[in-house]
Amino acid sequence: MRKVLLSICLLSSLIIFAPENAQAQKVPDKIENYVEKIFPKTNFRFDGVIILPDNTIYLPLFPAALDETDKLEIKATIPANKTLSDKPDVVIFNNDFVLMRVIDTKDGTRTLAKMDTLPNEVRTGLLPQDMLIPKGLVIPENLKIIIGNLDVSVAQQDDLKTAIKKTTTNNTDFKPLSTIPELKNKTLYIATCYNKNIQVVNQENKTPDYALLQKHIPITIKGTPDGKFLLVTSYEKKTVDVISLVDDQVIKRIEFSSQPEEILIDDENNIAYISSPLSHSIFIVNLQTMTLSKQIKVNGMCEKLTLSEDGKKLFYFDKNTHEIWGIELDNRYLLKDVGKFPNVSKIILANNKVYIASRTKSRLAIVDYNTIGLIAEIDIAEKPIDMAVYGDNLFILGATQNIIQVLDVQTDMITDTIYLNTKGFSTKISPIEGTNLALVTDTTAGMYSVLNMETKQIIKTNPLETPVSSVVVIDKVQKINK
Repeated sequence: MRKVLLSICLLSSLIIFAPENAQAQKVPDKIENYVEKIFPKTNFRFDGVIILPDNTIYLPLFPAALDETDKLEIKATIPANKTLSDKPDVVIFNNDFVLMRVIDTKDGTRTLAKMDTLPNEVRTGLLPQDMLIPKGLVIPENLKIIIGNLDVSVAQQDDLKTAIKKTTTNNTDFKPLSTIPELKNKTLYIATCYNKNIQVVNQENKTPDYALLQKHIPITIKGTPDGKFLLVTSYEKKTVDVISLVDDQVIKRIEFSSQPEEILIDDENNIAYISSPLSHSIFIVNLQTMTLSKQIKVNGMCEKLTLSEDGKKLFYFDKNTHEIWGIELDNRYLLKDVGKFPNVSKIILANNKVYIASRTKSRLAIVDYNTIGLIAEIDIAEKPIDMAVYGDNLFILGATQNIIQVLDVQTDMITDTIYLNTKGFSTKISPIEGTNLALVTDTTAGMYSVLNMETKQIIKTNPLETPVSSVVVIDKVQKINK
């Protein structure tokens, strides 16, 4: 990029709309508040399932009409005269809302309370109609009236969990991540170009504990802010799969008209931005309900999505024209034409400047966001594959030489070079939310490094049984399917 286009425009074809998707049936706020007072940190799943902190599961029954009441109270329980803290089999509130506990049986199946005579509130209630029924649940015959049009066949689907062949190699060169306080009790979910399945790696080992079975090669995997779900896009699939990590099942598939590809998570607003290049669109997904909330029609085939740190600007690269666009999310989706640059691998906004890396040219363009004027264009590490910003430092990952260059965004000067010594082909810098650390992964060496972005040092390099194309780091979750 020798010259940057100096144009700012509002794209006339920009369209924003809310698709007519059926919203997930939400448990009423009064019920949520009542349960949370007794069981803090209860998980009210977007499909209606309620999971207490000890993994006790309750299924909600929605009445035909919710009886409004000023003070929510328990009207009856089965067994009788119990409080919610006793975790009874059935809880009937004075607004006719019902909770039914999922009961584990001795033969390994699950069921609901067996009642010879059904209370009227149970007999007339319905389960959420887009709920994923817990695996192994057998509903008593006289309770099947609560199913409605719910597809119970999905309850019999197999877990994604599949065994990994264990190797006999020793772990003498492996240093557990638990020695780093910020990474204690973390799990790594790894996508690799050598296997369709998502590898699940415990921080104490270099061999995956197990894998999540996939029928197609993943394009992007991302974890949700609450650490409970994994979003996956895959080649030749027009859906985003939502995997529940507490039971290793696909809990929902979000349908698209053309293949979705990249996923960006906005932790602050609990939404995801998902690109669909063939439909010239970026979609917004509400992560509370796991439904599409908006479609942004854009110019060209969008890829290399990047969200600014404040969540107010979104950038993308048009793979056809090599044009870079910025979308001002808080300004009626105004689009800015940032300019052209060949084979963009990453776009970053820092200090109100747009940093654009070209993988093939091994150069970095720096553009003033306000004026769209070119500030500088500099040579950087060969094959810059990824970038990440921390404070006033921009970390540039060079794939060929396995080095990280550190650029000061105040002066736009390279200040440090960090050597990885992995002797492979680096793939990504993956910052770990809530820490000053990032994982630097490799697609050929079967190795990853832990980077301290504050001290600009590699503090650990560990081997892995599988090379990594992308990784998601999530707090270890307690499983509900034993």
